Amino acid sequence: MTTPARTTPATVSGRTWRKIGVRIIPLIGVAYVMSYIDRANLGYLAAPMSRDLHLDSGQVGLAAGLFFIGYIIVEVPSNLALRRFGARKWITRIMLTWGLVTGATAFVNSAATLYLARLLLGFAEAGLAAGILLYLTYWFPKRQRSWALTAFFLMIPVSSIVGSPLAAALLAWGQDLFGIAGWRSLFLVEGALTIVIGILIFSFLPDRPSRARWLDDEEKAALERTMAAEVEEQRGHGALTGLRQALTSVRVWALALVFFAIVFGLYPLAFFLPTMITAITHSVGGAADIGSVLLSGIPYLVAAVAMLAWVRSAGRRSAVVATAVPLAVGAAGLLLATFAGNGLLFIVAVCLSVAGIYTAMPQFWRIPAIGLTGTAAASGIALINSVSNLSGFVGPYFTGAVKTATGSFTYALLAIAVIMVAGLAVLVTAGRRVERLGGS
Repeated sequence: MTTPARTTPATVSGRTWRKIGVRIIPLIGVAYVMSYIDRANLGYLAAPMSRDLHLDSGQVGLAAGLFFIGYIIVEVPSNLALRRFGARKWITRIMLTWGLVTGATAFVNSAATLYLARLLLGFAEAGLAAGILLYLTYWFPKRQRSWALTAFFLMIPVSSIVGSPLAAALLAWGQDLFGIAGWRSLFLVEGALTIVIGILIFSFLPDRPSRARWLDDEEKAALERTMAAEVEEQRGHGALTGLRQALTSVRVWALALVFFAIVFGLYPLAFFLPTMITAITHSVGGAADIGSVLLSGIPYLVAAVAMLAWVRSAGRRSAVVATAVPLAVGAAGLLLATFAGNGLLFIVAVCLSVAGIYTAMPQFWRIPAIGLTGTAAASGIALINSVSNLSGFVGPYFTGAVKTATGSFTYALLAIAVIMVAGLAVLVTAGRRVERLGGS
């Protein structure tokens, strides 16, 4: 079989790539910032909300995890809908519905109503992450994805850097500003902000390069030639193209298990880090809640720096190596955290772990795009992200249950590290096969 000649992204000027990056990534990035703040806000609010609603750690973990049930069920259909109706309309729909549910969460009054709100939130928000990842494949070819994905995934630690002081401020002053408990005011404010951003998405996000009014005709033509040539090259190497192919592919499911392991190390820290800091420093009370929330933002600042430092080197390496190295660092950080005997060492270990996990995430998403295109890309990306979100359900619930049973987070952190190491082993084997298939 003769492989089509490769048209490289060099046909698109550096000026055009910068223009696309500036116009696209901040807009979808701010949507992703809100999604991560929204799904992690229980971690910021766990202590005061638990006192008001009389919840234990297991119940908080269950509430955090219930979000992912709807998310998992709707993920693949949502991505197929995005491909049909366009990113602008579909992402707007997602943001408006989830903003309304988040605002309504301010008024929960029991564990049962909290569970219902989190379940509905998962259905409302489902498809955002997978949809954005699919959307990026319409704009950035293989050689550009390392920096584009890193720029996008930077929004996750940014969400924690922004979310921590926002949560601390509303915990301190929400009662005075809104006349309701500080943790309730956080849900209200986040819901309103999400709706505003949804309106901005509808107003300014182009569905495809051909619809971008800020690209001239020459730039559009060059970009479309580059993307079309890459699709033809993928098909020549045997990339999957259909829905059934993607959903039944062994390599897609293997990659789903890898991303499950990566994300399994993420969500327990996102939800329980302030509580872990409070426990290891033996502090209690409202001031301690605010202090632990602020301290929990430090690892995410370190993660942002690590992601930027790694991206240039990662672009010169295979996607598997660029993912495996930081993933190994993340697992090592968790192992170190299990032996931390004081607050400072624990924070250092968590910084190492969070930096490794977040640096691995954008590099991982270079791998599925090698072997998937068309409907297979829409469904395969959604499937991988959907399976990974099982860890968002299992991880927080497991961590909370272990803490309730043992009085410590140590055994939970150790188990998470082991799962990450197992994911690393699958990555090295399955990821290499995908890269060979794509001619990388």
